[in-house]
This record gives sequence, C-alpha cells and structure tokens, in this order.
Amino acid sequence: MIRAIIYCRVSTDDQNCDRQERDLREFADRAGYEVVEVVRETASGAKNNRPERKKIMATARARKVSAVLVTEASRWSRSTIDLLGTLQELNAWGVSLVTLSGISLDLSTPQGKLMAGILSSVAEFERDTICERVRSGLASAAAKGVKLGRPRLSENSIQLVHQLWAEGKSYSQIAALSGVSRTKVAALCRKSAA
Repeated sequence: MIRAIIYCRVSTDDQNCDRQERDLREFADRAGYEVVEVVRETASGAKNNRPERKKIMATARARKVSAVLVTEASRWSRSTIDLLGTLQELNAWGVSLVTLSGISLDLSTPQGKLMAGILSSVAEFERDTICERVRSGLASAAAKGVKLGRPRLSENSIQLVHQLWAEGKSYSQIAALSGVSRTKVAALCRKSAA
C-alpha cells in the first residue's frame, strides 16, 4: 500500500474540513492508499506559509509518505508559482500530490506537468476573480455612501479614556468603564504617554 497524508484546508473559521476528510478517506480506501495522517488547516490558499502544510513538506522530505491527498489542487495552493514550486519539491522526494478525481500531479511525467499547469492556472484565476469581486463590491458600497470599517471614537470617549488612565486605572478597567476595546485603550494610552 502507498503511504499517504490527507490534507484538508478551509479558508475561514466558519467552515470545516469534515466533508473533505470523509471524501478523501473513501477515495484512499478505494485506491489502495494507507492513510498515515490527516492534517486539517484553516488558512487562505493564497498564503504560502501555512504551518500545517509546512509539516507535510517536512514529512515528505523525510520520505515517510509517497502521496499527499487533496480534494482539489486549490486546497493545496491557489498560486501557480507556489503550486509548481511545491510540486517540484515533492517530486524530488518521490511524493505525488493526488486529487480526489485521481489525477496525480507528478511532475516527473508530461501528463502530470500539463495537469499541474492547468489546475494551478485555474485556481489562481478563481482567486483573482474573487478578489476582483470583493474590490468591486467595496467600491460599489462606497459609491452608495456606505461607511466601511470601524466607526471612529467620539472625542468624549477619547477624553474619558485619558481621564481614567490619569486616575491610574488599568487598560482592562478603562475598557470596561468606557466601552472602548482594550486594544484601542492601550493604543490611546501609549500615544498620550509619548
């Protein structure tokens, strides 16, 4: 049996990896993979410095597995450069990235190189399209006069924070008494001390 790690990734805390893990375990059973570890991560696919993915790369470098199973290439990376770079590293260690559809992104074969290029380009296009939609939505909201971001503190709130600070109250006490977040209280107090 081929030793494999299952890698599941979601982008936000309100999502979970349950479906990905279930589907990949079923796939591994059908395809004859021995799952030695399941790794779950919550992080943007556009970020290349994901700690759980780094652990998988270390395991691959140590040649403890022969495959990394993902539901789709975009779960591993949404950047063409990152996907191809990590695939080259995995290939050097004799490890393939295998998608749920059974496509092995093995850069030692012409088919693997072609599929890796196509899938990474599609993933990057999808990420760029999402970013474009978000920028467009923010611009549309701003054009309609919608105020974006956190509301500014009133002058009265700022004065109250300074007064309480002068009285020797702690950041937590000031936050509780003023209704201003502890982080903002700390910033205001440091600013007034400077």
